[in-house]
Amino acid sequence: MALFAGLNLSAQTGEYGSFSPYTIFGVGDLATPGSAYNRSMGGVGIASRNHRYLNTVNPAAITERDSLSFMLDFNVENNNKIFQQNYGGSSFKSASNVTNISSFAISFPIWRSLTAAAGLRPYSSTGYSFTAKETDPNEIATNGNITYSMTGTGSLYNVFLALGYTFFDRLSVGGELDYYFGSLEKTYDQDFTYSGFNEVSDTYTLTLRTLSGRWGAQYFQPLGDKWTLGFGATYVLGGKVCGLIDYSNIAKGTAESISKNSRTDTLKLKSTNVKFANELGLGVSINYADKFRAELDYTRANWNGSGMDLVDGFKVDDATMSFACSTKETYRFGMEWVPNINDVRYYRKKIAYRAGAYYGTEYYTVAGNTIKNVGFTLGATLPVFRWYNGLTIAMDLGQRGTLENSLIRERYIKFSIGVNLFDIWFQKPRYE
Repeated sequence: MALFAGLNLSAQTGEYGSFSPYTIFGVGDLATPGSAYNRSMGGVGIASRNHRYLNTVNPAAITERDSLSFMLDFNVENNNKIFQQNYGGSSFKSASNVTNISSFAISFPIWRSLTAAAGLRPYSSTGYSFTAKETDPNEIATNGNITYSMTGTGSLYNVFLALGYTFFDRLSVGGELDYYFGSLEKTYDQDFTYSGFNEVSDTYTLTLRTLSGRWGAQYFQPLGDKWTLGFGATYVLGGKVCGLIDYSNIAKGTAESISKNSRTDTLKLKSTNVKFANELGLGVSINYADKFRAELDYTRANWNGSGMDLVDGFKVDDATMSFACSTKETYRFGMEWVPNINDVRYYRKKIAYRAGAYYGTEYYTVAGNTIKNVGFTLGATLPVFRWYNGLTIAMDLGQRGTLENSLIRERYIKFSIGVNLFDIWFQKPRYE
C-alpha cells in the first residue's frame, strides 16, 4: 500500500481540534506555543516582555507586569484545512473545519519581584479518518480487493505552574512545572471483498502522562531613552512518558468464527523507553517604548531518541509509510506596532497591530521525506474598557507537506480569538 494512496478523508477530530492524516504518527500535531497574542506574531515569545499581555512561552516573561496586576488569558481556535494528494495520475482533495477551546492561563504577583502563573494548554492532538485501496496487482490477484481504513482521535494536555523573579530590573529568570496527560485512540481496519477472508481490526488506546519542566531567562539592555534590546532563552525538559497501551485485535467474517486478542503494555516496564524531546529556544527582540517591537526566535528539539518510532501505538506498521523520528526546528519572526496607546480621540490609534512568519520541520520524517511547515500571521488587539483589557484576533495562513512523492499537502487558515483581562488587586483605599 502506497503512502495514503487514494486519499479519502472524512471529519474525525481530536478533542483539542486537530484534523490531519499526519497525526497518525507519534502523538499527533504539536500545538503552537502561546496564546492568540503570540500566534498573531508568528508564535514568538521567548524574548518578549510586554506588561499589557500574559506571555507564557517563557516563564521568565511573566515578571513583566504592573506590580499589583491580575491577568487572565482565554483562547479559542478555529482551524480550516484543504488537503490534496497526487497519486496514480489522479488528484484527490478534501477539507476540514474544526473549532475548539485552546488555552487558559492566569497570572498574579506574590511578593515584590516574584510572580506566579498557572493554566491549562494543549500539547498535541490526533484526529484523522481516511481510507486507501490496495494497489499491488499480485496482492489483488491473490486476495481480492482490500480496503484499508485508519481512524484516530484524542489529545494530550499540559497543566503548568510557573514562577518568575526579576533581578536588578534587567535580568529575569523563571521555572515551570509541567504535567502532561491525555489519551489517544488509533484504529486500523482491513476489509476484504472475498468471503473467504476475515475482516481485521486493530485498536491501540494510549493513556499517557509525564512530569516535566521548563526553564527560562530574559535580559534587556537599554539603548538610549526609548530603545531596548532583549535576549531570551528557554529549555524544556522532555520527560519519560508513563501510562498504558491497550491493544485489541478482532477478526470476524465468514471464514472462521469471531476471534479477539487483547493485551495491555505498561510503558514504564517496556524495554524501549518513550519520552518527549528536550527543546532549546533562543530569542532576540528590539523594542521602542510602547509603540514598536520585533522579535526573532529559534527552537530545536531532537526527537531521534524519543523511542516513538519503535513502540507499537506510536509507530505505523507499514513499510511504505516509514515513520521515523527526526529533529524539529522552527524559525519564527513577529512584530507589533501601536500608533498611540494613550490616544483619547481616535480608537484606531490604540489598537495593537501585529504580523509574523515562521518556517520549520516536523519531529518526524515520512518515507524518508522531511515534512516542512511554513506560514505567515496577522493580528490585532482591540482595547476594551479601561486598563489593558482587550480582545485579540489572530490569523495564520500556512502550508504543510508537499505534493511530491505521493505525500499530502495541507493548506490551512487558522483563526485564534483571545480574551485578555487585566485588573489591579490588593489596593488599599485611602479616605481623608
